[in-house]
Amino acid sequence: MKRTAAIIFRSLILILLGVGIGLSLGDNMRRGFSFSANNKISRVLHLVRNDYVDSVNVDSIEGVAVNNVLQNLDPHSLYLPPQQAESINERLDGGFNGIGIEYQVLRDTLIITQVYNDGPAHDAGIITGDRVIDVNSKKFSGTHLTQAAVNRVFKGEKDSEITLSIIRPASKMIKVYHVKRGHVDLSSLDASYLVAPSIGYIKISKFASTTDSDFRMALKKLNREGMQKLVLDLRGNGGGYLNSATELASEFLDKGKLIVFTKGVHQPREDYLVTDSGLFRHGKLAVLIDEYSASASEILAGALQDFDRAVIVGRRSFGKGLVQQQFGFGDGSAINLTVARYYTPSGRSIQKSYKEGIENYRNELAERVQKGELFSEQSYLSDSAFKKAAMYHTSGGRKVFSGGGIMPDVFVPADTTGNTTLIQELNNQQLFNAFVIDKMQTALNSFATDSDFLKNYSINNDQFDDFILYASQTLKEMDSDQIRISKDNIKLLLKAFAARYKWGDTAYFQVLNSNDKTLKKAIVAIN
Repeated sequence: MKRTAAIIFRSLILILLGVGIGLSLGDNMRRGFSFSANNKISRVLHLVRNDYVDSVNVDSIEGVAVNNVLQNLDPHSLYLPPQQAESINERLDGGFNGIGIEYQVLRDTLIITQVYNDGPAHDAGIITGDRVIDVNSKKFSGTHLTQAAVNRVFKGEKDSEITLSIIRPASKMIKVYHVKRGHVDLSSLDASYLVAPSIGYIKISKFASTTDSDFRMALKKLNREGMQKLVLDLRGNGGGYLNSATELASEFLDKGKLIVFTKGVHQPREDYLVTDSGLFRHGKLAVLIDEYSASASEILAGALQDFDRAVIVGRRSFGKGLVQQQFGFGDGSAINLTVARYYTPSGRSIQKSYKEGIENYRNELAERVQKGELFSEQSYLSDSAFKKAAMYHTSGGRKVFSGGGIMPDVFVPADTTGNTTLIQELNNQQLFNAFVIDKMQTALNSFATDSDFLKNYSINNDQFDDFILYASQTLKEMDSDQIRISKDNIKLLLKAFAARYKWGDTAYFQVLNSNDKTLKKAIVAIN
């Protein structure tokens, strides 16, 4: 699979890594508290609020001050403003109150690009491609729409009603829908399907409160379809709840085995053990990881590697072995505070060093590229930091190392073919989706099923030229060399976005995975 495509789909991943996802669930996860009036920070803010020469936003200063304190501790302790805290918690808690749609604003009109199954919009009869003209009898289209403005309108209290005036695709008639907001479930699974005879494929984007139940549902479906072996894709998975990772690990390991343990100065050692008999304890298993697989992903991959339960395929993972606990404030903001380190069953700490400062820590992935690690396993094995790393052993006696992520058992270099700044710009401007909406719907409607589309449809050279012309109306200057280099990848992405628009995420990944070298290596490994 082209790595650009995976990066496009998982736009949230860098955000998750930035806020240091790796949360520990507990009774006090969102415990409210306030600064004592006797401490220096509180007193300084009080003086600024009451005595400073100019009017200032003290709330903003307070957030910056708190964050500066936390960032001097480690890279993953930080302050979350209310909107960011809410967004992260919604995704990890498995849902939000709304109507259950995804959208794109095109020519200042909101176009619905996905309708969640069994959500309020789906139940009301709204479909992909609908254009929202008015909301609650007020003009909506053509009002300089922003993401913040859309969220304000569509999110709301459970059971509150919103009235949408909609124009259906290929129609000029306006239809009015009354939609009652409700809880919208967010699955943590991106895709699940049989990638080859008897081989299942499941991609998990995050470790949320619903991950284990989502996984079990997908696994049972694949079992009915004849699955005997499984590829679990954790590439780009930046983490989530520690408990969710241990629940998922229990699906693969025997009851009573140690999955991970955590400890810190103020946190005594806590062991997380397999508590139940899992659904996939004996079938052959491969786990895909890359440099964006972090935290909870590394807990799972590390445990499966230590017990020789799975073959780990891909590239060295991110290297985050710190556990955060979230503490909430009354205004909706929160801090993620590192309270412990986690260790794999063999005793490995996966946390990479941050002794050289936060900035160097954040640039570490770029340094891997510069040193050639993403393209040659030997470049890492010969690195002085790796040679100094403590050595551990799996239950079968294989050597594994500590101090900077999970090393795969089967290395697969990054595929940078066609990974250009042009493709990044096309994605940033949402031009793939826009072209599908504007130019590809007739072709899509000629296919009755996703399998028919996936098997028989391809982007030809005329369509590619049409797309470049279409994109040139937005991107005024496009480098001809980059167009040539990116051609095959652009074709792949156009088909993938078309598949997602019509049939959803699984179809999207089926297109991308059709040419995925890492997945192919995993299939060979478990065969």
